[in-house]
Amino acid sequence: MSTRRTFLKGAAVATGAVGATTLGAPFVHAQSGKKITWRLQTYAGPALAEHVIKPSIEAFNKAANGEMEIQLYFADQLVPTGELFRAMQKGTIDAVQSDDDSIAAPVDVAVFGGYFPFATRYSLDVPTLFHQWGLNKIWEEAYGEVKGVTWLGAGSWDPCNFATVQPIRSLADLKGKRVFTFPTAGKFLARFGVIPVTLPWEDVEVAVQTGELDGIAWSGITEDYTVGWANVTKYFLTNNISGAWIGSYFANSERWAEVPEHLKTLFRLCMDSSHYYRQHWYWGGEAKLRVEGTKLQLTSIPDEEWKTVEDEAHKFWDEIAKTSPRCAKVVEIFKQYNALMTKAGPPYRY
Repeated sequence: MSTRRTFLKGAAVATGAVGATTLGAPFVHAQSGKKITWRLQTYAGPALAEHVIKPSIEAFNKAANGEMEIQLYFADQLVPTGELFRAMQKGTIDAVQSDDDSIAAPVDVAVFGGYFPFATRYSLDVPTLFHQWGLNKIWEEAYGEVKGVTWLGAGSWDPCNFATVQPIRSLADLKGKRVFTFPTAGKFLARFGVIPVTLPWEDVEVAVQTGELDGIAWSGITEDYTVGWANVTKYFLTNNISGAWIGSYFANSERWAEVPEHLKTLFRLCMDSSHYYRQHWYWGGEAKLRVEGTKLQLTSIPDEEWKTVEDEAHKFWDEIAKTSPRCAKVVEIFKQYNALMTKAGPPYRY
């Protein structure tokens, strides 16, 4: 529906200044004493970016006091999402906020970014896994083997539910549904007859209206309302395949090396600020909109039937574990972590 040429053309119109010549322009170095300027592209469209990143970037620019400025671009505005990693490696853009899976990061752990089925139940699982169960070190190791890109850290987003035009009340209702979702989530859902569809983010709403898509498995209910998808779908399936999306921040390694230590610290603090905001924005939004939202009717698949999806997810885990020793290590951490949470009981697991 879109091409790279239209992406770049649209970016030039939207920013009023960014064109092909600007993309290839030289960078300003900190050593020169001049302001450092970065271009950061997020996976999110404008309405969603207002929550998931924009406040933290505005705070950074204010606190940087003229030493550095981050120019924020939205989904597909400069580069198609699937090409973000390569563009960052080349220095076309300086930094990215996305999941590893969507940007085709050339590391084995990329499969766990985004929505790895049933790896998490709640949003707090993600920071706990990264900071207390060793995923931070594993991600640093993986990206340390790739030239040109520095992984800066991960955080959690919302769960992954279906928003659809037709109601989903059984697994049979999933068969043949064309759904916008993430790469790995799509591979898993295909086992239940779902047809995964990849589109530019901004085209999703229209694709539902024209019948190209039957639904979306890309977010929880908060995003469905925030970005307008609740306006074109009718039903929301309360069962989810993941309790939280795993997203990360990345930077071109040379650009990151040019940043003074105090600004690196400031950027990491702003990342943490963004992570904290999302924790309460999603947690409260998911509950409030299920109860008070007027656009989407809630449906559910019975627990005993949904358990077959969870059981299949564990088979999927074992298949992924065989792809590399590092993936096997991550899967083992997921297994141990979830076993501990189950033993801990409520409120950790019910």
